[in-house]
Amino acid sequence: GARARPVRLTVVTPPWNFPVAIPTGSTAAALAAGSAVIVKPATQARRCGSVMVDALWRAGVPADVLRLVHVDEGELGRRLVSHPAVDRLVLTGAFETARLFRSLRPDLQLLAETSGKNAIVITPHADLDLAVRDLVQSAFGHAGQKCSAASLAILVGSVATSDRFRDQLVDAVTSLRVGLPSDPTAQMGPLIEPAAGKLARALTELSPGESWLVAPRRLDDAGRLWSPGVKAGVRRGSEFHLTECFGPILGLIAARDLDEAIAIQNEVDYGLTAGLHSLERAELERWLGAVQAGNVYVNRGITGAIVRRQPFGGWKRSAVGAGAKAGGPSYLIGLCDWETATATALAPVGAAVRRLLDGARRAGLDEAGLALLERAAGSDAAAWRDELGTPRDVSGLLAERNVLRHLPVPVCVRFEGGHLALLLRVVAAGILAGAPLRVSVAAPLPPACADLLGELGVDHVVQDEAAWRRWLAGAPPGRVRLIGGDRRAFAAASDGRVDLALYAQPVVEAGRVELMAFLREQAVAVTAHRFGSPTALSEGLL
Repeated sequence: GARARPVRLTVVTPPWNFPVAIPTGSTAAALAAGSAVIVKPATQARRCGSVMVDALWRAGVPADVLRLVHVDEGELGRRLVSHPAVDRLVLTGAFETARLFRSLRPDLQLLAETSGKNAIVITPHADLDLAVRDLVQSAFGHAGQKCSAASLAILVGSVATSDRFRDQLVDAVTSLRVGLPSDPTAQMGPLIEPAAGKLARALTELSPGESWLVAPRRLDDAGRLWSPGVKAGVRRGSEFHLTECFGPILGLIAARDLDEAIAIQNEVDYGLTAGLHSLERAELERWLGAVQAGNVYVNRGITGAIVRRQPFGGWKRSAVGAGAKAGGPSYLIGLCDWETATATALAPVGAAVRRLLDGARRAGLDEAGLALLERAAGSDAAAWRDELGTPRDVSGLLAERNVLRHLPVPVCVRFEGGHLALLLRVVAAGILAGAPLRVSVAAPLPPACADLLGELGVDHVVQDEAAWRRWLAGAPPGRVRLIGGDRRAFAAASDGRVDLALYAQPVVEAGRVELMAFLREQAVAVTAHRFGSPTALSEGLL
């Protein structure tokens, strides 16, 4: 139902904190998708990036297909990321960096894994010994310099006042040995550069209501070596609750019950990783049904995602662009362009989509359009049956369940012209996915088609260019599926907004491609044992 068309050039701009693994993954994926690649390693990790590229050259990747550049973040760096020859840019870094790149070139096809402000919820039903261990490892591994690190612990009910929990947390944090990499006994290393800005404030200042459970200490003259710190009494809505700090500092927030804890966890703009410690099945089900993050973990740490087992990538401001999870089955889709083909792998369609197909015939759609709709709907049904509609654990471990599931996400479908079958084909995919749809059309639809959308419960509105531009200016962050429009015109109309993910590829019959605009991936990892003995806690959970 679709053919992949390789793009000419992908630029990879990886971070310094995983200076070999992340650039290797991004570069290998782009090469696998048929694109030439320019790699610009982070300035703090130039040597690691050079070694990675040299290894690929030695393995046989042609030097004229894979290029290594070392440029600063100034004029040359800006010219690289904004150059019109760049078809894709893969970024792992801060949300502010993604916004900067898009400001340099509003139509840049940017695929980014960005910031995180991640929390672990600990309820009175948790094993507090294990919760403390996982919390400390998640907060202070790499000195907290992971986008997935636990920056907050949300303590439910009696956990917030538990002397046992606090004593164990203090003991675990203060027993960490901090040192330079030259010290083989060090458990926590230095910052990549001296603490500054929001991290420096977090390490040295307290906001109203806060107190030091463990006060961090500066251990060197340069300001790069700090002992870990823990803040108690962090208030909901405070700077520390909502702001990523990226360093060895942990905050504790009290919640009355699990519902309030979930609300606190979801209130941040980011949605990268999230954790829950509880041995109560009802709490696991409640949390898994409400948590807003791309990688979620139950009764284990929230860092250390493994390729294939826990594909990595977030929701909300933790992800930018029409991409998919790194290390997952859909990652290459966003690195290619697509053109339609005749779908052949088909399955029976469900009742809701069948109503659309029957309504399209009554609305007078021509035979070619009806045939396209039938094939596309069958391709959607096959993709839904075989992969996207059911949570899947491809690793099959006994000690841990690792499920990838696809959940519906709201989408605005913008129709600017073309065959009506293309609009209905996209709407059919959204209906199957269960995604809330808003259809915006540049000109009035034929009455029969407009009536059909109404019968299907799909709201639609007529918006000329000026009205569309006004709507884009105030629209909430989300996704837009553009049909018949132009990516550059959309970039101009939206002012290059980095929080709007644009799906502007030609409409294809392949459900495996078209459905991804209406679904967001979530990787769920649940510990399935207690001290090495299998437990039934996770059975049938997802």
